[in-house]
Order: sequence, then C-alpha cells, then structure tokens
Amino acid sequence: MAGFGVANERLRALEELEREIGASLQSAGSVILELSKEKPQERHLDRQAAQFGAAVAKVEAELSAQIRYLTQVATGQPHEGSSYDARKSCQLALNRLDYARRRLAELARACEAMLEQ
Repeated sequence: MAGFGVANERLRALEELEREIGASLQSAGSVILELSKEKPQERHLDRQAAQFGAAVAKVEAELSAQIRYLTQVATGQPHEGSSYDARKSCQLALNRLDYARRRLAELARACEAMLEQ
C-alpha cells in the first residue's frame, strides 16, 4: 500500500509541474503581448518577466527531482514503493529454473539412450 502513496505523490507533483508550466507560458505570453504594444509598460514587463523566471526555476527544480527519482528506479537501487528489484529477481530465478529443467531433461534422454544400447 505504501507504493500507491508514493505513486500518488509523484503524480500530484507532476500535475503541479504541469500547472507551473502553464503559468510560465501565460507569463511569457503576457510579456510578448506587452512588447507588441506601441508603448509597453516597463513595470508590467518586469513583473511578468520575474514571474516567468520564477516559474521556469521551479519547473527546472521539480524536473531535476523527478529525473533523480527515475534514475534511482532505473538503476535498481532500493527505494520506497518499487517492486522492480523483486520482480527482476523473481524473473531471473524462473529463468534459471527453466534452464535447469531443460538440462535435466537432456540428461535424462542421454541416460535413456545409453541404457538402450
């Protein structure tokens, strides 16, 4: 159950990141709109440019955090809420078991062939 909590938290962070990207695009649009005017208001430009910079910094920080998390998951380091390492170990064990069964079947056929001679 703890895995769902971590996953839900990650999804909420990504949703917030999406909203922040939207806000940064709105700020950039406001700056462009103001610049297109014949007499742009410098205070409005400064305020919108500052909002854009803050939004981009927040998006960059959150994306870096998400990438660090995904790097940990992908490298198999232990982390809360993942079953990747356990599934990988289980799959490897099943592969070894399958290989052992095939080798034993080959050995049994070879023994039977020797007994028939």
